[in-house]
Parts: sequence; structure tokens; C-alpha cells
Amino acid sequence: MKTKSVWTRAGVSVAAVTVMVGVAGCQDGATKAADEPVAQSPASAKQSPAEAVQAAYKKTAAAKSAKVRMTMSLPADSKAGGGTMEISGVQGWDPAVMDITVKGSMFKELAGAGGGEIPDAIRMVIANNVMYMDMGTANAAQLDGKRWLKLDLKAAAQAGGDDPVGFGGMDGLGNLNQDPAQQIALLLDSKNLKHVGSEQVEGVSAERYQGTLSFEEMLAANESSKVLSEADRAKLVESVKKAGLKGYDTNLWVNKEGYPVRMTVSMEMAGGKLDLDAHYSDYGSAATVQPPADSETFDLFGMLKEMGGAGSGA
Repeated sequence: MKTKSVWTRAGVSVAAVTVMVGVAGCQDGATKAADEPVAQSPASAKQSPAEAVQAAYKKTAAAKSAKVRMTMSLPADSKAGGGTMEISGVQGWDPAVMDITVKGSMFKELAGAGGGEIPDAIRMVIANNVMYMDMGTANAAQLDGKRWLKLDLKAAAQAGGDDPVGFGGMDGLGNLNQDPAQQIALLLDSKNLKHVGSEQVEGVSAERYQGTLSFEEMLAANESSKVLSEADRAKLVESVKKAGLKGYDTNLWVNKEGYPVRMTVSMEMAGGKLDLDAHYSDYGSAATVQPPADSETFDLFGMLKEMGGAGSGA
């Protein structure tokens, strides 16, 4: 049980951060401005920033998948301990799936909070609101011979519980997960959206757009939030207030084909300033994500229930 508790704490910490940064992809694609004409070129001098970003949104939503490379960073004095977390792999939306590798100093610190040997990197597969973490063959003996740690994100969010990294828990933040198309759709509602100019992104010419959005504006603009009941909406607002989230500062770089090649988001939260820097490529490439067989998985949330501390970090 001691060994299992180590991986329980590690799994909950990693899962909480994963949900927080939006890589779990629990939401379906946005439907904003679906009937409006698509602008032809984001670099056109005749376009307004809103028209160019809207065109990028439509192309991204239609692509439904891309390769992603993301870095999340927190200052050293944050509640999560600071450092960086690096994510790379493939992401799909509509339906929401991911097959990624996670590594970095913050990952090691969070995952190592329970003690024990922690891999330098962990592969994560996310499909049907369930996350699987490959702990490797060396650690399979600690998980009844099963190398994949399984966490049902929806069940964990519904259970609520403590906040292992100081960002207000998994429930409210899990409801704010966004794929790239949804992030672009939200940017369209920024009242100060502007075109910054042409810049190079890893050798590719791109147009940069910038905007800010308060949490209240974001919630009003988020299509998926409109299906929430009054009680669920109030719960979401309370969770985000607890997290201390005030709003988003977003930068978007769009290439000549009209696809986003980079997106940065900064969020001021109670746990510290969270910075996300994401690079996207290979839009429309098949995001074939195959969850591991049940015989190879160890149910983390099930173990938490058995220990009498579901959602608590045990």
C-alpha cells in the first residue's frame, strides 16, 4: 500500500496539472460564427484582426487535429513549486483525444511529491475523458503488474476534493479545457484584439494577433458553458474564484496558409502566474489514439475510492 500511495500522489498531481492546462480536452469543438464567410488570407491588408482570427479559427476547427509542442511554466515561488512542464505529441478535437509525452522540472517535482522513483518522462493517452499514464515496465510491479495508470477525469472532477497544486481543484478548471480552435474562438471576443505585425516563428513568417479577456468575458463567450445549468455555472464561477483566475492574455501567430503556428496564454492565478507556450504543426494529420487494454491498466480513481479518499489525493 505504501508503494501504491506513492503513485497515487504522483498520479493525482500530474493529472491535476494536466487538466489545469487544458490538455485533457474534455470539451467538444466550438461553434462560434459558423455561418459567417471565411476570409481568404490572414495576412491580407484588407482584413480586420477579427476577420483574420476568425478565418484561422475556422481552418483550425475543420482540421480537427495537429501535432503539438507545449511548455507550461510557473515562477519558483508558486504553490506548485515552479519550473517547467513540457508536453509534445498529437492532439485531436471533435472528438477530444491526445497521445503525448510529459517531462520537465515541474513534472518531476510534482510527481515526486510522494517519494519513490519517478521516470524522467511519462507518456499519456487521453480518450473518452479518461487519462492513461505509462509508468513503464520497471514500475509495473508496484501496480499489480500493470504499467498503465488510469484516471477517469470526469469522475475525478465530479468528486471534487483537495487541490494538490494550489489552483482551485480539478472541477472548475476541468470545465475550462479548450482545444486550439476554442482558444481562438475566445480570442475573438477580446474587446482589444489587435494585429501586432509580421514575425518569424521558427523560420516561418506569421502574422501576430494579441488580445486579453477577463474571466467573466471568457465565460460569456465560451459556447460550451452555455449548456451548464444555473447551479453548475455557479459552481464553476466559485471554483475559478477560488483558483484566483482573473483572465487571459493571449498571443496568436498565424501562417500564410491561415493556420496557427504558435499560441501563448498567460493567466494570473492564486498559485502564481501560469504561462503556456504552444506550437502547432501538421494540421489534419490523423490523430489515431488507442487506449491501452483494460488488462494493462491500474485504476487510480478506483484505488482512491478503496482507500476512502476519492479525489482527496489520499
